[in-house]
Amino acid sequence: MRSNPSPGAIPIGDGQVRFTVWAPNCNQVDLKLLDPAGTTVPLKRDETGYHQVTVNDVPAGTSYIYVLDGEIERPDPASRYQPEGVHGRSVVVDPTEYKWNDDAWRGRPLDEFVIYELHVGTFSAEGTFDGVIPHLDELADLGVTAIELLPVAQFPGNRNWGYDGVGLYAVQESYGGPDGLRRLVDACHQRGIAVILDVVYNHLGPEGNYLRDFGPYFTDHYQTPWGDAINFDGPGSDHVRHFFLENARYWLRDYHLDGFRFDAVHAIYDVSAVHFLEELATTIHDEAEDRRLPAVVIAESDLNDPQVIRPPELGGYGHDAQWADDFHHSLHALLTGERDGYYVDYGRVHHLARAMRNGYMFTGQYSRFRDRAHGRWHGIRDGRRFVVCSQNHDQVGNRATGDRLTANLDFEQLKLVAGVTLLSPFVPMLFQGEEYAEPNPFQYFVSHGDPDLVKAVQEGRAREFKAFNWSAEVPDPQAESTFRHSKLNHHLKTTEPHASIAGWYRELLRIRRELPALRRLDLARQEVTAIPGTSVLFLRRFHEAGEFLMLCNFASTAESITISLPDLGWRPILNSRETRWDGNGDAAPRVVLNHGVAEIDVPGKGLIAYLGTGNAPD
Repeated sequence: MRSNPSPGAIPIGDGQVRFTVWAPNCNQVDLKLLDPAGTTVPLKRDETGYHQVTVNDVPAGTSYIYVLDGEIERPDPASRYQPEGVHGRSVVVDPTEYKWNDDAWRGRPLDEFVIYELHVGTFSAEGTFDGVIPHLDELADLGVTAIELLPVAQFPGNRNWGYDGVGLYAVQESYGGPDGLRRLVDACHQRGIAVILDVVYNHLGPEGNYLRDFGPYFTDHYQTPWGDAINFDGPGSDHVRHFFLENARYWLRDYHLDGFRFDAVHAIYDVSAVHFLEELATTIHDEAEDRRLPAVVIAESDLNDPQVIRPPELGGYGHDAQWADDFHHSLHALLTGERDGYYVDYGRVHHLARAMRNGYMFTGQYSRFRDRAHGRWHGIRDGRRFVVCSQNHDQVGNRATGDRLTANLDFEQLKLVAGVTLLSPFVPMLFQGEEYAEPNPFQYFVSHGDPDLVKAVQEGRAREFKAFNWSAEVPDPQAESTFRHSKLNHHLKTTEPHASIAGWYRELLRIRRELPALRRLDLARQEVTAIPGTSVLFLRRFHEAGEFLMLCNFASTAESITISLPDLGWRPILNSRETRWDGNGDAAPRVVLNHGVAEIDVPGKGLIAYLGTGNAPD
């Protein structure tokens, strides 16, 4: 079987560069080198529509464009660098010129992941990859073991979440370009932090999207909420799939990344016998095996379909984990009282308990929001398969004003949220700034160059929020002030109560890391329930070295509960009401058993946790 060539401008040694583009729509593609001589070189077309040429004496940094059928000038669809943006020239990049310092890096297993979701443009004052590096020691000290970068593929302008990317192989110029990303990954690895990249394979952005000029990269057979779907199963789709599979290999190979989060895989449509998502996961895992370093594959899916995370031999796509929206929605609705949109299905303690038991809350039950049954039972007991959070870029940024939980909950509730998330039997994820209760919003922002597109985005955002009945004025996505308002205030970490919140997060992650019962992400080794007649969540997690007990009261006032427990000499190890966490100083109640039954007063908006080892407490 003929193997397809890798797309793009690839240095192959001795000053030679091989230029390859799949362009079946074009009879002739010419390479125009933007050197003083204005050299133009024709590419040779094969029977499958690949155009290719190898050129001598092309150093890294050489600019070029493609000329299609002698008329249209376009950047390379697989350009590695676009210093003038999505419409400008492409530049040859030699990945061997960067000298890596991560030879000792061996990766991290998924069960050790504590993910920190980070948007490069708003995380630091500089808004660059290099601007992140000075904060890495602090993140490592917090307990973060993996950073998830929002998409960094070249997007139009300088301000964007990254989901309007069109240069899938090019690293965003305003963030620092290719070497900036390499420096960040290198620095993370030297601190024991893995780096995964948020990647968008369900659509491309509307501005600077020139793939249609080259070939059938898109299909009108399906539609996504963001435009035409990618052609993964129609005529020519073998080569489209190859373009995207090579893209995943490229990020791993050229940037030493440790895996991916794939955006909205439910909007990747494919009726092939081997679904693209399965081929994608297999490709990534094979590449990881070749380089002898792990690479995780995390999917965002709102279908509650275990096919995504089941292995191929059981009919699944073989992704390592997926985002668990039910956990977020249950926790958010319970604490905020919001019932608009999809939150109508959530809001009770037993909803959260079910999500914590199973990863999904909906496993085939009726959903009021959808007005139909939703989800499927999975039988998966491996907590590593689910990534949970209380906030993320979607759930914050897709609110009318981008308001965080900080704007809607008090600090006692924020501590409660953190405890439930970080001590759950899943892979936890933090959204940048949540660890110190960042007050600034994370709003939706763009910097498109097309006035008609800008107007369409502005009007579209306003329409979008009618379904949620939000009456707040939607910030202008195109305004630079919207972007500036979304920047983090790192100086707050040293002021109260933010410093106490940060200390609370650090302590939660220390306990998670050190207690065997919390390190084991086994859904079969836990008991989770909502205490009847109360607002208290009861969680026990089991291990031979000792059991962990957590009680969370979502009501404003204390709740008295009666629970059955084994006599394990329970001693308090965590209390959100302690003064060191800016609490009121209430002591954690002792667990006194009477014939295996304990009566405990759980403080309002409080979290208390105990360790049972079989020994009497001191």
